[in-house]
Amino acid sequence: MASNKNALIRYKTIDQCLRNTMRRWTLDDLIDACSDALYEYEGKDVYVSKRTVQLDIQMMRSDKLGYNAPIEVYQRKYYRYAEEGYSIMNIPVTENDVKVMNDAIQVLRQFKDFSLFKEMDGVLQRLEDSVYSSQKNNRAIIHLDKNEQLKGLHFIDPLYNAIQKKKAIKITYQSFKARQASDMIVHPQLIKEYNNRWFLLAYVKGKDITLALDRMSAVSIVEEVLYIDYEIDGDEFYKDVVGATVANTRAQRIQFWIEKQHAPYVITKPFHKSQRLIKRTEDGVIFNIFVKMNFELERLILGYGDTIEILKPEKLRNQIQRKLRKAQKRYQESENINKERN
Repeated sequence: MASNKNALIRYKTIDQCLRNTMRRWTLDDLIDACSDALYEYEGKDVYVSKRTVQLDIQMMRSDKLGYNAPIEVYQRKYYRYAEEGYSIMNIPVTENDVKVMNDAIQVLRQFKDFSLFKEMDGVLQRLEDSVYSSQKNNRAIIHLDKNEQLKGLHFIDPLYNAIQKKKAIKITYQSFKARQASDMIVHPQLIKEYNNRWFLLAYVKGKDITLALDRMSAVSIVEEVLYIDYEIDGDEFYKDVVGATVANTRAQRIQFWIEKQHAPYVITKPFHKSQRLIKRTEDGVIFNIFVKMNFELERLILGYGDTIEILKPEKLRNQIQRKLRKAQKRYQESENINKERN
């Protein structure tokens, strides 16, 4: 499986290179690109051989994987796609592929009434839509948010396997504040998704930390370190938080007012599962939630701009006020600069 995965990474890398027509690609350029990609995605500091890349190109040209890639050599040393706009990622789904996927969907639908599969129905609907849209150029009916720049998703598998097999890992990590990446040995416990980003909950010297997958550059198993399982229950651990950051504080009652016009959105999509409607006023609605204060909660509140007001606690109210004043000051300073220029 590992060798197949490495081959797929190389195929994808070669494809990305040949689609970039802003530069010319020699065989050595493709070798360097594949070597860099394997280091980035797999943490493998190896130099891909000339023979390997030549065989990859031969495989991509063939019908064995269904690519039939129109890769040509010009001026006796440069590689490119002879067909403009070609990509192995645009290979159409065959009728047999559609049948296999439909069969798989129907098998999964048989389990939808079991508690383990209660949340699968929406996933299956999206799968059916993807299969439908792949046939006869049908237009997709369901549109999902995508983050094309999202990094680190390839670490989900090794992190999942490390947790499942109870292994300590070494992570090369660079936070937004750090000038350079550093290594740390952690005991991974849970993988968490929030707002289309992925995080790892891990323990270092008995303390929990939350690491963003898109800030990782390498992950590897550390066999010589005995893994510590903190037996974290995800539902319990994240019970009192909005987002992925769990502060070492107690949850508290947050009371906020929402403008009447925007209240229906907050009612249908609560800030948190603890949300309760307390009172309807002439110009809005007052809600309570019971959570720990963290960065994600502040971002959520600030996202509602002038349609929200924090009533309690005083600490959070003052914190939001400070941020709004700072934003107002920045706008004012910017306006003054523009006036001076004009």
